Amino acid sequence: MISVGKLLEDKGGEVWSVSPEDTVFDAIKYMDDKHVGALAVVHEGKLAGILSERDYARKIILKDRASKETLVKEIMTSQVIHTFPAQPVNECLVIINERRIRHLPVMDDGELVGMISVGDVVKEIIREQQYTIQQLENHLSWAESY
Repeated sequence: MISVGKLLEDKGGEVWSVSPEDTVFDAIKYMDDKHVGALAVVHEGKLAGILSERDYARKIILKDRASKETLVKEIMTSQVIHTFPAQPVNECLVIINERRIRHLPVMDDGELVGMISVGDVVKEIIREQQYTIQQLENHLSWAESY
């Protein structure tokens, strides 16, 4: 199983982020522009939280708040579960499942270096399983030819 660092290297390590002082409207627009479901919230170069579509749905829409008047810091999730580059990807699936989250910031020595999603993790696990299946099929074909 590959590491989170290798997964980030393969997918590209761009991290989309907003400030806690940005409006929720601007943050959601940015999510749409970048085609992502969550953004890191960064304050003075440090991870301060995460803002997800789930936060928006539960804390703006369901509470009938105005996204153009509400700041990110008012609705972001500040207790952020994260991972690190050396962690195997399959362990991230366990974290995502147990914590019922969809996005994991990747931290390295206190620095935010990337973000992975449940989709990234599942895609990698499927890719590795397909490789294993192909190798087994090749081995069986080789064994049958003798």
